[in-house]
Amino acid sequence: MKPDGRERKPFAQIREAWQKRRGAMIVYLLLRAIVIAILVRSVMLGEYENVFTCALTLVLFLLPSFLERRMRIDLPDTMEIIILLFIFSTEILGEVNAWYVRVHGWDTIMHTLNGFLCAAIGFCIVGVLNRSSRVDMALSPAYLALAAFCFSMTIGVLWEFFEFGMDMFFHTDMQKDTVIHAIYSVALDPAGGNKVAAVTGIGDVIVNGEPLGLGGYLDVGIIDTMKDLFVNFIGAVVFSVIGYFYVKNAERHGFAGRFIPVVLPAEEPEGENTAELKDAAKEKKKETAAAGK
Repeated sequence: MKPDGRERKPFAQIREAWQKRRGAMIVYLLLRAIVIAILVRSVMLGEYENVFTCALTLVLFLLPSFLERRMRIDLPDTMEIIILLFIFSTEILGEVNAWYVRVHGWDTIMHTLNGFLCAAIGFCIVGVLNRSSRVDMALSPAYLALAAFCFSMTIGVLWEFFEFGMDMFFHTDMQKDTVIHAIYSVALDPAGGNKVAAVTGIGDVIVNGEPLGLGGYLDVGIIDTMKDLFVNFIGAVVFSVIGYFYVKNAERHGFAGRFIPVVLPAEEPEGENTAELKDAAKEKKKETAAAGK
């Protein structure tokens, strides 16, 4: 406390944030404590790759706050908790504890959530532009949902490009292989034409005289890539539908409001043109509301 009885500003902000977002703060502190404990353990065991992953996770935990400050948005508690759990699940559970290999379908779950979260980011970016009095655009709910969907799918495709590049140039295995029991290819056409030849009932593959013992043919990544893009598509569609009805219903808070970032009002500019800018902003909101009907 200051002598005049006023609380110091930093402590007041921390107290206000705790009261406003208690659920998200509890999850954040709990996950952060777990990651720090794993980091210390990894240092003691000399597992420096895991140390780097833990350090990266701690940095990524700051992403929600960074997005809120940079984009002037307010993330609902539910959305912020999903982001934190997603980061923890991909980096700590997926990479450090190898759940991508040990838990069947873990990669699929993460890519589905990625599609959902990227659609949320795309929706928010377009929403910021849509509400800005400085940008001449007024998109309907359908266009906002479509823009969010396209943004999410673009991020999904770029990520698959990254995985392919890592596998090709650094000999990793980010595009996980799939064991299949039949292949269909024109490359196997005895006549050298365009007729598809089928090889079915594959029980094993012999490489350099040694059987791989996999129980089938080893597909090298394409099935994993298409599956990842498909579940990314599902996640993007789910959020886009939620965002559409959120805007369509005049942004009334309800179930959809738990997942939609709220764009904060812009700081009022100083100067004699302030009143004109305010009037322009009001007209912009009227046009947006009319377009959504």
